[in-house]
Amino acid sequence: MKAEHSITRSSFVENAILTIAALLIVGTLILLPLLVILHAAFQEGFKVWLASVTDPDALSAIWLTLGVTAIVVPLNTLFGIATAWTIAKFRFKGRTLLLSLVDLPFAVSPVIAGLIFVLIFGRQGWFGEELIERGIKIIFGFPGIVLATLFVTFPFVARELIPLMTEQGSEEEQAALSLGATGWQTFFKITLPNIKWGLLYGIILCNARAMGEFGAVSVVSGHIRGETTTLPLHVEVLYNEYHFTAAFACASLMAGLALVTLVIKTIVEMRSNEQF
Repeated sequence: MKAEHSITRSSFVENAILTIAALLIVGTLILLPLLVILHAAFQEGFKVWLASVTDPDALSAIWLTLGVTAIVVPLNTLFGIATAWTIAKFRFKGRTLLLSLVDLPFAVSPVIAGLIFVLIFGRQGWFGEELIERGIKIIFGFPGIVLATLFVTFPFVARELIPLMTEQGSEEEQAALSLGATGWQTFFKITLPNIKWGLLYGIILCNARAMGEFGAVSVVSGHIRGETTTLPLHVEVLYNEYHFTAAFACASLMAGLALVTLVIKTIVEMRSNEQF
């Protein structure tokens, strides 16, 4: 009995130490910076905060960020579903290579990814002269920002769906097809309901990364104020110009979006766990 009591007490102490350590790490790395952002954003009052986030350049950055996200997330959702379907449901030569290409954006630095697009579509790039002759502007314009964001956010939906669809197998789809269902009927009636929570989780992660992307967008945007500065870039510009309150005010918007994303992500995880 004494030995069991000693083991129980030792486990309690270890759990308490680990819990306190985890809370300290979370508080130091997450909660404390968030509180600093909110304090700096509102230290001069709500009117100053409101003026900062409704400034024309800030509004332009906000709308640009939302516009890019509205394009990137649906496209990567379609790409992710198609890629996951192909990798999980079929066996073919080059499957391993395709899986590696899906992970490529995770391995390549976003800054390097942006530089690659500059080397391809920039004025001195492979297609730069032809694009300029045709009046098409990719780099230092909206299309370049979309391309860079597409690249860095591509894996999120696919990477959430591939293990899920692999585990589920293809027996249900094959049974539906053998009973006369079309491909689209099979997808909407069987595949999509089975992957809906994983798909939603991947979309949330893709959306969060698209709104917060900095490195690749910084390279291809040109930092044209009021035109090609997304919200993260606008925060950097304001901070570098010593407009600290305005910078933290815009940063508080991003922090708010992050918190909303975290809440939605938690709800999705809870619903997914209930289902399985």
